Amino acid sequence: MIIAIHKQLMNSQIKSPQVFLIDHENNNRGLIDTHEALQLAQSLELDLVVVSESKDAPVAKIVNYGKLQYKKKKRQGHSARPTVKEVRLRPNVGVADYNLRIEQAIGWLSKGDSVKFVIRLRGREHQYRDQAGELLQRIVNALAQVGKVQSFDKRSLVAQVVPA
Repeated sequence: MIIAIHKQLMNSQIKSPQVFLIDHENNNRGLIDTHEALQLAQSLELDLVVVSESKDAPVAKIVNYGKLQYKKKKRQGHSARPTVKEVRLRPNVGVADYNLRIEQAIGWLSKGDSVKFVIRLRGREHQYRDQAGELLQRIVNALAQVGKVQSFDKRSLVAQVVPA
C-alpha cells in the first residue's frame, strides 16, 4: 500500500507576509503577521503549518506537525480497507451458524460494508440445488431491513447485499 503525503508549508517555509491564524485550541485569531504567528508557535513549542492556501492570505494552524502527519497517514490507511465481506455457507448449515452469520452481516452492513454470500455445494449436495437457492432467498429476506440486494444469482448461488 502506497500512501502519498502532500508536503505542507511550515514554520520558516511560509513566505506570505500575513496568515489567517488558528491557534492550538482551534480558536480563530484572524489575520496576523507571519513572523508574529511563528513566534507564538515557537513559544508553545509547536509548529505553524499552512492548512489551506487562499488568494488573500493562507490559513495557518498551530499544531504538532509530527502528530498531524501521523493522523493523516492513519486516516488514509483506514480508508483503503476492503468494503466487501464474503460469507461462505454450505446448504446444510445449522440454525445457530446461520443466525451468527446473519448477525455478522447486519453489523457489517450497518458499518457501511457490503456483504457477499456464497453457497458452496459439494458432491451429492448438487442434487439439492433448489434447497441452496431457498437458503439464499432466506438470507436476502433476513437482511431486507438493513440492506438491499445488489446482485442475486441463483445459478451460481451468490448474493451480494449493499447497505440500504
